[in-house]
Amino acid sequence: MSCAICEERKEKRFCPAVHGKICPQCCGEQREVTLDCPSDCPYLQQSREHAKEHNGQFSEQEREALFPEVEINEQFLYEREELILGLSFALAKSARADRSLADRDLIAAVSSLAKSYQTLVNSSLIYEPAIANVAQQNIVRDIAREVETMVREFREAEQQQIGHTRLRDSEVLKALVFLLRMGLGRTSGRPKSRAFVDFLFAQFPEKHSAIVGPEAAGSRIVIP
Repeated sequence: MSCAICEERKEKRFCPAVHGKICPQCCGEQREVTLDCPSDCPYLQQSREHAKEHNGQFSEQEREALFPEVEINEQFLYEREELILGLSFALAKSARADRSLADRDLIAAVSSLAKSYQTLVNSSLIYEPAIANVAQQNIVRDIAREVETMVREFREAEQQQIGHTRLRDSEVLKALVFLLRMGLGRTSGRPKSRAFVDFLFAQFPEKHSAIVGPEAAGSRIVIP
């Protein structure tokens, strides 16, 4: 029997995305590119395990996209763990609301927000980076709106608990950059990759609370 995709090479493995058997080459080339691979596919899981060995190995261009000038230390992660968890929850909520979202959508939204906050912190100006693709722009805007809602709710919670808001825009910037680095460190970079999405889903079950208290937060932040 021949591969269900190329119809040339011999089929050797079952592909749940096409509900048929395909060859290893098509599996490797089309995985998360043209194929909507389900998260429980064993070959996808194997590729993700292999990718973990290369986490943190970015090209010079990729490193520039990680806001290298923004320093994030362990003290910040400890003091603002609830903020990072809250923003992570907002990303997971967006992905659950629209199951077509992939890693690149979440990463583009976080990157856009980080650029806006960087401009706000450095010049007090509100700046929204332009995105060429109109459809992508709408997706990014919707995700960004969910994240901004979380930031507002976090500040409101601080106001109720301590009588004033301590959260600074510079801290929001750091939290966003942390999530951006985490996302880029987990995704395969392929168009349909959902490794970062699946990671967020694992951290936040469907009925998880948006604002996480210290006693519930534990230590779920995973340093990329």
